Amino acid sequence: MTSTDDLRQLIGCPAVDCEGGKLGKIGQVYVNDRTGQPLWVTVATGMFGTRQSFAPIRGSRYDGEQLVLAVPKDTIKDAPNIDDDQRIGADEQEALYRHYAGHLSGETAQDAGDQRTDAADPSAQEPYAQSRGTPGSTGDDAMTRSEERLRVGTEGVETGRARLRKYVVTEDVTTQVPVSHEKVRVEREPVTEASRDTATAGPDITEAEHQVTLHAERPVVEKETVPVERVRLGTEKVTDEHEVSETVRKEQIEEPGPHSDPDRPAR
Repeated sequence: MTSTDDLRQLIGCPAVDCEGGKLGKIGQVYVNDRTGQPLWVTVATGMFGTRQSFAPIRGSRYDGEQLVLAVPKDTIKDAPNIDDDQRIGADEQEALYRHYAGHLSGETAQDAGDQRTDAADPSAQEPYAQSRGTPGSTGDDAMTRSEERLRVGTEGVETGRARLRKYVVTEDVTTQVPVSHEKVRVEREPVTEASRDTATAGPDITEAEHQVTLHAERPVVEKETVPVERVRLGTEKVTDEHEVSETVRKEQIEEPGPHSDPDRPAR
């Protein structure tokens, strides 16, 4: 697209690089004010589209919905930082040509080389406007005032990992166990008529001995392994408030005073 008749529809339309990578929207179109040939466009780049980067319009094509530029996205993002609210000076133009020289080939590179003659004039390139070089004009008798709006979103990122690990510890357990034992008890009973025969069955006076076996309980300890619970890792979503600060720009229109110079262009 090289005709100035089509430049108005470029402003605000989406732009992509030579590989189809999405860029921001076209901010302004800069033309040679002697020939009317469009030379540069500004494209919104950077975080939230807060930076306007210059890109060559030569070699680009407009498919009715978006402008396909002839250079890659990284090259556009790394372009020299030039203010987009005034005409491009000679030094700034030279910096742009040097930056994009290795990315234009064939007819495009030749055209870029021919434009260096115009770059010697500091006023050779200006934002496209039907009236004389007023940035932001759309070609009618009204001026468009624009301002940046802050768009804040979120993205998911990995912040860490949690791991379950099982290990063995020991502890001393003390408990009370009841145990019993036998002890000797002497039992005496008088001789009665019923037990006289048994009592007098042996010799009258003798020595004798009698014994009993004593028993006792003792603690016995055994251990067994039993499952007690199942443990797993889960996640839950917690929402916090995070404050984001960013600087946005807005245009202000200075209204002419009662004694203003009618020939002086508005800022």
